[in-house]
Amino acid sequence: MAKEFQVTYDCADPGALAGFWAEALGYEFDAPPPGFDTWDAALDAWGVPADQRNGASAIHDPEGTMPRLYFQRVPEGKTIKNRVHLDVRTAPGLEGEERMAALGAESERLQALGARQLKRNDPEPPMSQGFIIMADPEGNEFCLD
Repeated sequence: MAKEFQVTYDCADPGALAGFWAEALGYEFDAPPPGFDTWDAALDAWGVPADQRNGASAIHDPEGTMPRLYFQRVPEGKTIKNRVHLDVRTAPGLEGEERMAALGAESERLQALGARQLKRNDPEPPMSQGFIIMADPEGNEFCLD
């Protein structure tokens, strides 16, 4: 039986990075715990100081089919290339110029949200249909595929 999983990001600003990925993927922020109208109300009740309230954030697929993403603050910055990364399936089934145009449009949308385009890899059939390598606002690589 398959196991449910989440993808966890170590980062400097969990709230901001969760916001970027929520916009990028069409995800939503996790709701506050039962009995609280907001996360601030829950954190107040638990006595969490204001300077510690951005220690973690989580977002989920509103349809419940894709993995949850969890963001946790760590003291060190990113220093090397990711060993694991997300491929954001932007143009499945598209080929050639139509595919690269769709990837380019998504790259521009994400750049407006704070991402950077690192490299465009044009199609090289039969091994590659083309993709774009991006970095999120904290430098974590991902691909538009």
